[in-house]
Amino acid sequence: MKVTEVKVKLTQEHTVKAYVNIVLDDCFIVKGLKIIQAKNLFIAMPSDKRGETFRDIAYPINSEMRYIIEEAVFNAYGQEMDRVRNEYSAYHKNRA
Repeated sequence: MKVTEVKVKLTQEHTVKAYVNIVLDDCFIVKGLKIIQAKNLFIAMPSDKRGETFRDIAYPINSEMRYIIEEAVFNAYGQEMDRVRNEYSAYHKNRA
């Protein structure tokens, strides 16, 4: 299985750095992943609140698939961060 599309929406929130949707094999979408900043960045799978706890509602069932998802999501997140930095630099360069 491959991650064939990743959409990253950056946030201004303190711990949630981005919301992410992924498409698997061009035929199945998973919405609601989050990139979270704790000691390190990590990816939280989509979850639902049940009572006082949150439970993942979609997640990889083996470490190989988790790695595939993490690699695709972190690569897309890095590209989006670079794009935003470049836009910011260009904006400030043009104002000078």
